[in-house]
Amino acid sequence: MFGSEHADVYEIAYRGRGKDWHAEALDVTKRIWGRRPGAESLLDAACGTGAHLRTFATQFPRVAGLELAPAMRERARRRLPGTPIHAADMRDFDLGTTFDAVTCLFTAINFLATAAEMRAAVAAMARHLVPGGVLVVEPWWFPEKFIDGHIGGDLVRDGGRVIARVSRSTREGRRTRMEERWVVGDETGLRVFSELGFLTMFDRSEYVDAFRAAGCRVEYVADWLTGRGLFVGVRTGAATRREGQR
Repeated sequence: MFGSEHADVYEIAYRGRGKDWHAEALDVTKRIWGRRPGAESLLDAACGTGAHLRTFATQFPRVAGLELAPAMRERARRRLPGTPIHAADMRDFDLGTTFDAVTCLFTAINFLATAAEMRAAVAAMARHLVPGGVLVVEPWWFPEKFIDGHIGGDLVRDGGRVIARVSRSTREGRRTRMEERWVVGDETGLRVFSELGFLTMFDRSEYVDAFRAAGCRVEYVADWLTGRGLFVGVRTGAATRREGQR
């Protein structure tokens, strides 16, 4: 997933089904300030095209993004000129600085294949927090909540374009296999492409263990805006040697 064709249209499709990046970022900002009043800096890991980061940039004097996919990263840089958008893997990165808050939203962490990789990512993000800094992670569905065989569909008009998306999500062990078909029509004709992504379904306890191993106390907000909940942690100490040092 996350090639140039996908990056061009996925925001429009999700907005058409009601996703509100601005409202989500404002809500996360309030939760950060509630735990760290006066927070002034934020890193958005797996920032995608910068849809959340654009709002964060209006709330925090210093922001930065982290994105592995080139097509998504380039769009974030165009959207936020002058904002550092780092090309790095969330599992193992070192920016040489710390932040009052680090976020990882829209289930990006679940594109990691194993619990060990997820723990490594949480540890890497926590290492970029000041003491008392806040780490916010949005999970994919827990295994017991996932609907095997779920079919999704969207049809959106955007100016002179019509965008259609159909998806099917199935369970493969601990993974969600999400297959998508896209049709984009405009004055130049019709464009059809497919995407295939895999999201690992971690247990709630695995997230909690990852936060604690990274030196963070953590709570789970079950009723967050997207319906999947939100893990909110505060760094109280250093990560364990196993998780935080390699």
